Order: sequence, then structure tokens, then C-alpha cells
Amino acid sequence: MVDDLKNRGPADRSRINVHEAWELGYWTGVLGVSEAKLREAVKAVGVMVVDVRRYLGK
Repeated sequence: MVDDLKNRGPADRSRINVHEAWELGYWTGVLGVSEAKLREAVKAVGVMVVDVRRYLGK
């Protein structure tokens, strides 16, 4: 399957993959936090966006 280069968001918008640079860029922009803060949140509560948002107060 070929990647859709027009799709600018993550494939699974319910999870955050901190091992992909482009996803880090996407989520830091969406959540308005630094990469370090995003990594801290994922380490603390896991990869689910709903949990990360709650941790960050977003």
C-alpha cells in the first residue's frame, strides 16, 4: 500500500507515536507544547491522545 502524501495527520489519531519525528511535530503543534513536554506526558500516561490531553490540561 502506498502512503497518501496528501494526508498530513497521523494514521491513527487516537494514539501518539513519539518515535516518528513528523508525528512529534504534528502533536506538538496541535497540543501547543514542546517536544520534551509531549514526551513527558506520553511517558506518564501512555500513548492515548485522550489521556495525554487530560494530563496536559488540554
